[in-house]
Amino acid sequence: MNVLRFSDLCDEGRARGRRVFIRADLNVPQDEAGNITEDTRIRASVPCIQLALAGGAAVRVTSHLGRPTEGVFRPEASLAPVAKRLSELLGRPVPLKQDWVAGVDIQPGEVVLLENCRLNKGEKKNDPVLARKMAALCDIFVHDAFGTAHRAEASTYGIAQYAKIACAGPLLAAEIDAITKALANPRRPLVAIVAGSKVSTKLTILQALAAKVDQMVVGGGIANTFLLAAGMPIGKSLAEPGLVGQARSVIEAMKARGAEVPIPTDVVVAKTFAADAPATVKAAADVAPDDLILDIGPQTARKLARQLKAAGTIVWNGPVGVFEFDAFAHGTETIARAIAESDAFSIAGGGDTLAAIAKYGIEKDVGYISTGGGAFLEMLEGKTLPALEILAQRASG
Repeated sequence: MNVLRFSDLCDEGRARGRRVFIRADLNVPQDEAGNITEDTRIRASVPCIQLALAGGAAVRVTSHLGRPTEGVFRPEASLAPVAKRLSELLGRPVPLKQDWVAGVDIQPGEVVLLENCRLNKGEKKNDPVLARKMAALCDIFVHDAFGTAHRAEASTYGIAQYAKIACAGPLLAAEIDAITKALANPRRPLVAIVAGSKVSTKLTILQALAAKVDQMVVGGGIANTFLLAAGMPIGKSLAEPGLVGQARSVIEAMKARGAEVPIPTDVVVAKTFAADAPATVKAAADVAPDDLILDIGPQTARKLARQLKAAGTIVWNGPVGVFEFDAFAHGTETIARAIAESDAFSIAGGGDTLAAIAKYGIEKDVGYISTGGGAFLEMLEGKTLPALEILAQRASG
């Protein structure tokens, strides 16, 4: 995808003395007291801000936080905790500015954080009047919030339409490069791990990847539906019997071109869904009517680990079992460690996947960790994300 890159503009000296508007993704979790509990997204946004400051720009940064009602300010929707954390990370004051759409005075070499952009009326519906006002605040618009790229909002799409220059920040550019490397020009074999509670939420992803990958590992409730499609018993496990036909068609489509959906040969079951429920390893064919499948079995995990270690490219979205419960975490841990040990280029995304990566401490051993949830999934489907589409249009126009 051909887009202007902010790093190139800075290398050419085109940011010096300019007003730069960065749309970041600073939507971080907080506790009831408003304390940030996990700051990965803030830390991931720092390089773009530092790049702009080093380039001599006057830097405005904004983000959404939560889902506030437009036009209604409540303290819990404020970016004040984010401004504090940004100040710490940048080692300089980062003032938080309210009511900024009409303009904010700032000098080159300075940075301010603009209050939650979703408080502005018209943000969600991409109101052109609001978008034009935002665009008037900058000479260069930088989109660096991949997690919002699948939404056409005023601060993600409209501003890019009307700004003098619209480009991709380093975080967004890295996402484009990583997903292109994984799907458009992959080193083979290409293995995808798609897991989650329901086939219905990821059916289009499964269908899209079925035409591209050499192996498709399914996990969680999705795997149970595929077990049903393969004629195996699943007891009272979470599944979607109404989608067995679609699961079977994915299996057949893969098989027709010599690819594979590995079906678990053994599983870990319990009688109840609880952290302290006794875990029992069974052959997949021996699952009882009152069993809940909560993980893949050790035999299946070892087989998958061998395949992952031999892969050329790995795309990972979702843990293969209830990894939050230690008794049912072995499958996910085995797969995570196999990915870490593999020479393959690996890309991982999705909230539960990132939690598993953090739990097993393999962050440095994954080729690329995506910061996007819904945007990551839509790119895996092959969809063109609105925010990327407008950046590509501006680059070619």
